[in-house]
Amino acid sequence: MLAAHGVASRRKAEELITAGRVTVDGQVVRELGVRVDPERQEIRVDGKRLRPERRRYIMLNKPPGYITTVSDERGRRTVMELLADVPQRVYPVGRLDKDSEGLLLFTNDGAFANLVTHPGGGVAKLYRATVRPMATEAQTTRLASGVTLDDGSRTMPASVRVVAEYPDRSVLEITLREGKNRQVRRMCEAVGLQVARLRRSAVGPLKLGMLKPGQWRELTPCEVNALKGSAGKSTRQTPAKKQQPR
Repeated sequence: MLAAHGVASRRKAEELITAGRVTVDGQVVRELGVRVDPERQEIRVDGKRLRPERRRYIMLNKPPGYITTVSDERGRRTVMELLADVPQRVYPVGRLDKDSEGLLLFTNDGAFANLVTHPGGGVAKLYRATVRPMATEAQTTRLASGVTLDDGSRTMPASVRVVAEYPDRSVLEITLREGKNRQVRRMCEAVGLQVARLRRSAVGPLKLGMLKPGQWRELTPCEVNALKGSAGKSTRQTPAKKQQPR
């Protein structure tokens, strides 16, 4: 909660709590993981009251060349540079790799982020991929039915549509309901295709629209609610995994 309000990093926030520098309704809190409601309870750090922070829900059209992280020890450009004029401390919801582009969400609402990135999956993400060479019907069928990736894991069935074909390349629209690392690129590599360009154009009911590369905008309350509804429905419909006997 302290980290989400921009008071300190998660590790520093834990140090503040264990040092007895945080109070809730006048009582010192020393245990980690205590649930509080900043809207109803008085929270102070070193005697200074913590005010509830405005929730932010942001859509960015990420250009290629930026990594999706809050900071980078190697000095590479991060997506946070594109949101330098946002006064609140927000962070990415999910990720796009350095060479990919398109719709990327940001928030300072941890519950919202957890809902959208729930490990059960289900929130549809629409990608447009330019692949080389021209994709065959057999390759697109394999992509749609699920493929085995380089780490031995298998992807869930996906929706694959051929948008355009050229002698040396194809443009595919791929809809996923899971979020493995660099999944579209690895799926294509598994069937003998190389991704030349990858753009995410939709997440659930949210569409990138006419937002230009490098630009961002606030989500409307209707868009936030629609995405929450989509994510909530998906997680409710995802059956719990059975525990394997040890």
